[in-house]
Amino acid sequence: MFTFVSGNLALDFAGTVQERNAGFIDLLTAPAALDEWLIAAGLLDSAAQCDAAALARAVELREAVYRLALATSVGEPWRDADRVLVNRIADGPKPSIALRADTGVTRRGDCDHALARIATEAIELLGGPDRDRIKQCGRDTCTRLYLDTSRAGSRRWCDMTLCGNRAKSASFRARHGKP
Repeated sequence: MFTFVSGNLALDFAGTVQERNAGFIDLLTAPAALDEWLIAAGLLDSAAQCDAAALARAVELREAVYRLALATSVGEPWRDADRVLVNRIADGPKPSIALRADTGVTRRGDCDHALARIATEAIELLGGPDRDRIKQCGRDTCTRLYLDTSRAGSRRWCDMTLCGNRAKSASFRARHGKP
């Protein structure tokens, strides 16, 4: 259900809306879905029992991160309200992390702790040296943002399997007149 192909936790969180321009497929439509994403992303080990208010805060953060990253990718200025929101959420407590006796790690916290970690990741990316490597997927209907870590900075798709193959197939069909 969830994909983690953006190369950055905050961008993957922004990617919980797919096809923003063509269908707006929201993967976080219920508090339980947010719990599932936080576990799948490795932020928490167990469900934080997020409620509707936490989901609303998460969606607000997700959209602010998306707008900030998109603006960064195209060289546009940030909206102050988005910057202030991300900074405010990042200022909160983060999930606790501890080493277990079996050399594993335990991650605990509530929804707001996890959101603070996502906001911190966004700040580190948007204010750091990799900010110029934020790109939008080149497939027509995909609006996912990703961190281009290729040596030449020439990556075109969020994921070769998800979008690269589809884009190449569509291009081939268009060139050869096949449906």
